[in-house]
Amino acid sequence: MNTIALTVNAAGPADQSREGRTALPGDLAVWIFIFAELLVFGVLFVAYALARRSHIELFNSEQVLLDRQGGLVNTLVLISSSFCIAYAGAAIRANRVRGCMAWLGSAWLLGALFLALKAMEFSHDAAIGMQLSRNLFAMFYLALTFFHFMHVLMAMVIVSVVIRNTWLGRYSAAHHTGVETASSYWHMVDLVWIILFVLVYVLH
Repeated sequence: MNTIALTVNAAGPADQSREGRTALPGDLAVWIFIFAELLVFGVLFVAYALARRSHIELFNSEQVLLDRQGGLVNTLVLISSSFCIAYAGAAIRANRVRGCMAWLGSAWLLGALFLALKAMEFSHDAAIGMQLSRNLFAMFYLALTFFHFMHVLMAMVIVSVVIRNTWLGRYSAAHHTGVETASSYWHMVDLVWIILFVLVYVLH
């Protein structure tokens, strides 16, 4: 988180030279952090798949209790937010600062909608007794979704910083590494959710 915060707050000539050295959008150090995050989620997904294979009947019977329709809505919300983030990057590259802020704000609002819907789903889960101590499926489901929930919250904090910096005029068509860094992290969070949704909600 500190690495990302430092990057999105940075502005100046270094941005231009960095963009010229790498094909990856944003800061290289943040990409290392993103790959580390993906590795953690990957390990959790593999552990879930192995547990499911060993307890297929339990996982199938518990999975039907999940709000699959709500999960689909949240998936569409995050996919839409990714488009907003992508358009924000395109806007700042065209030096359309207000457009960039508008798209970033839209992504932030969609992220907030995701968290609100997921919080409602957690409330429903609690009402039907879906707790960590319930069984192995519940433990994996709640751990994975809450871990991702916190990553969405972190992504929103990062985008908030980028919106502030954009408002202060710290980004332009020539210098916008912070925008691309936030965009890369946001896309990572969205990708993880899509995999999580298919693996936990859909695969049966």
